[in-house]
Amino acid sequence: MPEIEVTPEHAADPATRRVGVLVGVVGILLSVVTIASHRAHTQAVIHRTESNDAWAYYQAKKNREYTSEVTLTLLRSLGSDPAKMEAPVQKLEAARAKYTADAEKIQDDARAKDDETKVEERRAMRFDIGEGFLELGLVLCSLYFLARNNFFPVFGVTAAVAGAAMGIWGFLL
Repeated sequence: MPEIEVTPEHAADPATRRVGVLVGVVGILLSVVTIASHRAHTQAVIHRTESNDAWAYYQAKKNREYTSEVTLTLLRSLGSDPAKMEAPVQKLEAARAKYTADAEKIQDDARAKDDETKVEERRAMRFDIGEGFLELGLVLCSLYFLARNNFFPVFGVTAAVAGAAMGIWGFLL
């Protein structure tokens, strides 16, 4: 595929130089927003993984709590000597209470990780939208070199400004 060459008559056109610099600036902004988007997506995956781990740990604690409850019920139902059962029953009740308290704390941590995931996913979405607008702006500005129509850089700058604004909004979130 032949490359687009700037011929001497185009090199003298000051608009060509301005649009060329504009394409370079939009390309730089695009690379920054693209990297930020990738990092935000990675961070969202990390938070989601931590959340899933916390929920699995919560479920394990709830299973232990339930097992303690079932064991207590069996001991109370089948036990014949209350004096012999007092120590195991107290131990199981203490374990059940500990599992309940642990599960509540783990549940709070898991919900916090879920919230962090949602925030990071919103950031990533803003970066993705900004990336799309910047890519559109880059293509529109580049079309000036083929068409020599000022329409393309004007709309290219508009799209690039929208993309840069979304990228900035992603950084501020």
